[in-house]
Amino acid sequence: MEISKRVQDMQYSPIRCLVPNLEAALRRGVKVHQMHIGQPDIKTPDAYFEGVRNFKEEVIAYTNSRGVPQLLDAFSNYYTRLGIDFSPEEILITSGGSEALIFTIATICDPGDEVIIFEPFYTNYVSFLKLGSAEAVPIRLKSEDDYRITGREMIEAKITSRTKAIMLSNPSNPLGTVLTAEEMQIICDVARKHGLYIIADEVYRHFVYDGAFYQSFMSFEDMRQQIILVDSVSKHFSACGARIGAVASKNREFIAQVLKLCQMRLCVSTIEQFANAALINDVSDYLKDTYEIYKSRRDAFCEALAKVDGVKFAYPRAAFYVFCELPVDDTEKFAKWILDEFERGGETLSFAPGGGFYADSSSEKNKARFSFCASAPDELERAVEILAKGIEVYNSR
Repeated sequence: MEISKRVQDMQYSPIRCLVPNLEAALRRGVKVHQMHIGQPDIKTPDAYFEGVRNFKEEVIAYTNSRGVPQLLDAFSNYYTRLGIDFSPEEILITSGGSEALIFTIATICDPGDEVIIFEPFYTNYVSFLKLGSAEAVPIRLKSEDDYRITGREMIEAKITSRTKAIMLSNPSNPLGTVLTAEEMQIICDVARKHGLYIIADEVYRHFVYDGAFYQSFMSFEDMRQQIILVDSVSKHFSACGARIGAVASKNREFIAQVLKLCQMRLCVSTIEQFANAALINDVSDYLKDTYEIYKSRRDAFCEALAKVDGVKFAYPRAAFYVFCELPVDDTEKFAKWILDEFERGGETLSFAPGGGFYADSSSEKNKARFSFCASAPDELERAVEILAKGIEVYNSR
């Protein structure tokens, strides 16, 4: 009995792989500052729960595979408020942004086709591509360049006859960077010249700090037939467990083909769709308040982290992550050790080792990603104290 090579070649989530170590620490009575995952602690808006309570159907039936009209209309109206023009017919509801990405790759890629991604990237991009029998072609962004795209030649050097798309998150997970207008223009110019799709994962758009430049790829009107927008309620509205996402495009042929996959999986959760329709229509004040909370957390965490000897990091202008270099030999070993063997005053912390954000997970052994979305400023400062002491003890063993 054999397991498919496709699945064997996939990695376990580098974000979730240390959960057994974390749970073991909790069982020992250790408080763990959980900074490994982007799971906000901010209360999900009341509108969501009201939507659940207002669901009065006596039978929880299948819905249209495209999504319920109320949710499609809600997404369309939401995009209109953002200055993005999508009719309900150009949107498909998915089970989270993950399914939107999986369906997109399956629709545009044949086995062996290639998709360009920028390293470091959201860890599941490579897994989604492997599931679709497509190849990730990474372009490594360098810390000495502030993780910026330095020219179109760095992209064009990776293009072959099998290249189908450029896939990226903007704002970036894990970097917290936001593409400049020049970087976006480079990507669009290359995609236009070579006939490539741009898969734009824009799920952190509401959390852009300090007046940093941000615009959707959909603002490039001449590129709209080539742009595929991937979205999710998870991060915008602190509703990770609701598992509602969307894929949207002005390319009606693409949408028509993705619909086959939506029909294959029948439909997205009926109750969740109705609840999220209510949620998306009523979030303006919530988003303003959430923005301020995340900004204060970012400020506190980064101010404390900057004082730790040997730590270098890209100052995040968006999202709720900090990607950094730690002065240790191997962040995966260190992450396990700090959960298994270290505590300070009955406390320790978790984070995501940085290797998993690269195509070759054995590279960049000193990199790490920390999420600051689930802790108050004073708790984040305490977590940095524990981290600093942990580094000191780890290196002196």
